[in-house]
Amino acid sequence: MKKNILKDETPIKEVPFEKADYSVFDFETTGTSPRSDRVIEIGIVKIRNGKTVDTFQSYINPGRHVPYYITSLTGITTADVENAPYFDEVYEKIKAFVDNSVLVAHNLNFDYSFLKNECNNTNSQMIENTAICTLKLAKRLYPEFSSRSLGSLVKNLKIRHRNVHRGLGDAAATAKVLMKMFKSLREDHGIDTISDLIHFQNIPSGTQYKVIKKKLAESYSSLPGDPGIYFFKNTKEEIIYIGKAKSLKSRVSNYFVSNAPRKPREIVRRANSLGFLVTNSELTALLSEAEMIKKQNPRLNTLLKKYSRNYFLRLSSSENFSAIEIASAFEFDGNDYYGPYPNRETVNAIKEIIDKTYLLRECDDKEFAKSRKCYLADIERCLAPCVDKNTKSAYEDELQKVHEFLRGQNQTAVNRLLNKMKELGERQKFEEAAQVRDTINAIFKQLQRASILAEPVNKANALIEISGAKNNDYVLLLEGKMFIKNFIIDNKDYFDDALENYFSGMIQSIKELTEKDLERLKISLSWFVKNRSRIKIHYLKDYNSMEDLAKNFLFIKKEKVSYEEIQ
Repeated sequence: MKKNILKDETPIKEVPFEKADYSVFDFETTGTSPRSDRVIEIGIVKIRNGKTVDTFQSYINPGRHVPYYITSLTGITTADVENAPYFDEVYEKIKAFVDNSVLVAHNLNFDYSFLKNECNNTNSQMIENTAICTLKLAKRLYPEFSSRSLGSLVKNLKIRHRNVHRGLGDAAATAKVLMKMFKSLREDHGIDTISDLIHFQNIPSGTQYKVIKKKLAESYSSLPGDPGIYFFKNTKEEIIYIGKAKSLKSRVSNYFVSNAPRKPREIVRRANSLGFLVTNSELTALLSEAEMIKKQNPRLNTLLKKYSRNYFLRLSSSENFSAIEIASAFEFDGNDYYGPYPNRETVNAIKEIIDKTYLLRECDDKEFAKSRKCYLADIERCLAPCVDKNTKSAYEDELQKVHEFLRGQNQTAVNRLLNKMKELGERQKFEEAAQVRDTINAIFKQLQRASILAEPVNKANALIEISGAKNNDYVLLLEGKMFIKNFIIDNKDYFDDALENYFSGMIQSIKELTEKDLERLKISLSWFVKNRSRIKIHYLKDYNSMEDLAKNFLFIKKEKVSYEEIQ
């Protein structure tokens, strides 16, 4: 029997589940019985490293008419499949596409039984890959949903589902559901490997085992439902594991579920007691977890932190003629970064608006260094600084207008484009005028508001209010450095001092940016993108003094629990 392993000979079940290859598949059939009905379409979506990388779709000839009610449901007719390949003719392509990946389906038993029956009917060797069912996972992850059908999941998880009741459409929706599950699987349930994932999906829901150690049981019973960080300690009072939670009670309860995954079982086996610190919001829990792990270095934690991919628009500050570029990460490198934007589609749309509206160069540094004029200059879409260095003043003016646009001041762009559209109309260049009109419409959709900050991230001076279940969190962002009000990890609360330094004109007294600042900012920006409805940003330039700010902002001063108290 063929072993399900990766090319580097690592058994697939020991691979970190986010790194595995998945083939998410869906069949459309002539009915619901695997014994008497046949497959008429297959759609497969390949996932690698948490991203969709390939798709496969094929009609399959069932050797019979497609029932009317199936056509009504799927849109697939007998005419669509009568010249399609039979199952055995397409099966080798299916196996080649799937390769050694993990098979995934929503209601796996249904699709798997059809696959098995088709193989039996054609004397084909059944695929023996590891398999995952998103329906089973959903029952464990989302007990609050009234239904875990694919339609219900895409609605509750706000996933776009195109081509419903079609093989590739349903497979694509299932793939998005699976990728949505990844974060909760790791952070809320401690899943590490494919083996853990298989184990997790098969756990009967609702059953807990008795905590044998009395002290651990007492600690667990005192956990609140608030966000915060929790830490398991051994008999020597050494911290062996640190985690964060939106709800401490709910998260830690997963460690005591019968047949819990391997890692939670190991943590509970070694633990003697359990401690916790409450935070106002999930963000400060996330930041506290990251920094506490670095300080304590618990043996059962991994230091690797993953950040969600976000997108920025980067304007170089080190060149004479800056170009605007798309960046997938923020760094303290002297360049100006606008964002973050939630997806590539949005940031591409905004860059396209800028390219069509302003006259900055669009070439890369290598091409620019050739000092050779390109067609963009001929169509008056670039000032051509590559061949005319006397355009520096005009170029700087154009660059300033781009900064204004990215800060939300779009009237200059609209006026410029309206004049251009009018001119093209007068010259009867109606197609080009229509393209300019489309650019104006894109601006009116206010795509730039998809950015979290209306100032460059590296230069933003803002007070960010984060809504919490009971109390709010307050984050002060001063040109890349973050100060968090009553942050449990900091030995001293620098928040008020930093705010006073800003209003007294002593912002330069703030210490140099560090790797800790960069990590705090990356974690926070990723969280802001996903939770933008829970944040409110106050730009400090809109206030003249601390007193002026205090009139419009409620500062909550409360005693914080010292980090030293958990040592």
